[in-house]
Amino acid sequence: MVKVAVIGIIAVFLAMTVKKDKQEFAMLIILAASLLILGLALSKADDVISVIRMTEEYLGSNSIYIGILLKMVGITYVAEFSSNLCKDAGFGAVGNQIEFFGKIMIMAVSMPVIKSLLQTISEML
Repeated sequence: MVKVAVIGIIAVFLAMTVKKDKQEFAMLIILAASLLILGLALSKADDVISVIRMTEEYLGSNSIYIGILLKMVGITYVAEFSSNLCKDAGFGAVGNQIEFFGKIMIMAVSMPVIKSLLQTISEML
């Protein structure tokens, strides 16, 4: 975690000093740091994936819900990451549209869970 914090702080300080003269280079510094931090985060994903696979084995046929949950988390992270980059670059409208699309995608991905919940409720009544 310290490594990621240091990368972020250094990138911000570099971008602040460069931003006065060359704003486009400042954005490239922030983008490079963001991608580096993303790469570090993805390198830690193996541990999480192994636990998720173990959980899927325990759940058996109900493991479809784990897949849906993971898709929703992935959509959230990608939408937030790309939206923040757009907003930092000064394109807030594009960032807001990415967030909106991410929310719609989460709703679309969650439809099987909602259908299953409604079926369960209707069977109870």
